[in-house]
Amino acid sequence: MSAEFVAHMEDVLDLYAEPYDPQRPVVCFDERSTQLLTETREPLPGAPGRPRREDYEYVRCGTRNLFLTCEPKRGWRHVAITQRRTMQDFAHRMRWLVGQAYPDVSVVRVVLDREG
Repeated sequence: MSAEFVAHMEDVLDLYAEPYDPQRPVVCFDERSTQLLTETREPLPGAPGRPRREDYEYVRCGTRNLFLTCEPKRGWRHVAITQRRTMQDFAHRMRWLVGQAYPDVSVVRVVLDREG
């Protein structure tokens, strides 16, 4: 762990420790690509003493991207599903966040990871 990493981590922990302020919400934002899979055979249902059985084969049906936005202190979350994960898709989600999810607040403090 570098000193820079520790400093950023402390900043985030300090932010999480602040009291809830609805005019300056702390919002966590994350994204993840996932595969869309379907079964090749119908799973066999479980029975007393025997778990449900699923085959290991599957058919890949493409991918989707999940954008997760949550405000833990308010107990709120929102998931948006997109076909891609581009900088433009990211920008659209940020625009939605400030324009639709939080249109009447003074500042939205967004916590997200940094790639690279």
